[in-house]
Amino acid sequence: MKYQSQFHPEAFKGKVVIVTGGGSGIGRCTAHELAALGAQVVITGRKIEKLDKVVAEITEDGGRAKGLVCDIRVEEQVKATIAEVLKEFGRLDGLVNNAGGQFPAPLEAISANGFESVVRNNLQGTFLMMREAHNQWMNQHGGAIVNMTADMWGGMPGMGHSGAARAGVDNLTKTAAVEWAKAGVRVNAVAPGWIMSSGMDTYQGDFRKHVIPMLGSKVPLKRMGTESEVSSVICFLLSPGAAFVSGVTVRIDGAASLGTPIFPLVDHQNSEPYNGFHRAYIPDVFKENE
Repeated sequence: MKYQSQFHPEAFKGKVVIVTGGGSGIGRCTAHELAALGAQVVITGRKIEKLDKVVAEITEDGGRAKGLVCDIRVEEQVKATIAEVLKEFGRLDGLVNNAGGQFPAPLEAISANGFESVVRNNLQGTFLMMREAHNQWMNQHGGAIVNMTADMWGGMPGMGHSGAARAGVDNLTKTAAVEWAKAGVRVNAVAPGWIMSSGMDTYQGDFRKHVIPMLGSKVPLKRMGTESEVSSVICFLLSPGAAFVSGVTVRIDGAASLGTPIFPLVDHQNSEPYNGFHRAYIPDVFKENE
């Protein structure tokens, strides 16, 4: 089996795209879809074992992928990674800033180190990758960047550090879209809601046991999203079909970020999920609660 994308099978033929955090979750799914559409994909992360596994999957499926260890929080590593991609492949057409992470905690319990770590990972790392992709290649050749943010418009109670960082990514996206338009660089973002991704398995305790199982019921579409439903939007934003789209953040959340408590959600089963990822799997946390 191969990835069942909604796009033309050669949509990214001859293109080189970096996907940070490509060793798991949404990043892994996006790397698979881009490779299935003809791209030379470069995935980055901090653990070579995870990267090697995804590279092997993509290669087995007939795609092209390379894994590079890079901590996006470290400036010199980011510079060296972009330089290595350009040296080996001679171009950089797209960048997907997927890498990030956080942990649930109320504001009063977040230490300075904890807050700084999440901001460095989700915001500073995104900025460093954007800047180096622009400075080393895209400022002379154009390109497309897609950043990862989250549903933070109503605040993020329980994850205030991540909400602050993700809001920063949203604004950074808008700023870069204006400043770098002169170079033909488009910068957009996606804001996934509750997605059935392997990242769900990183949570423990009450959040894992009581919060995650009820998330789908709080979404107007009455379900959680799939990794493929995020990847397809990312691929569109990277594609020529989005040539006049820049500076926007696309919410992929089943309308969960909209509405009001005054308007009750109606139970239904009228939303059919899209899952084109042939190697997708259900996170363990959902198996535990079946």
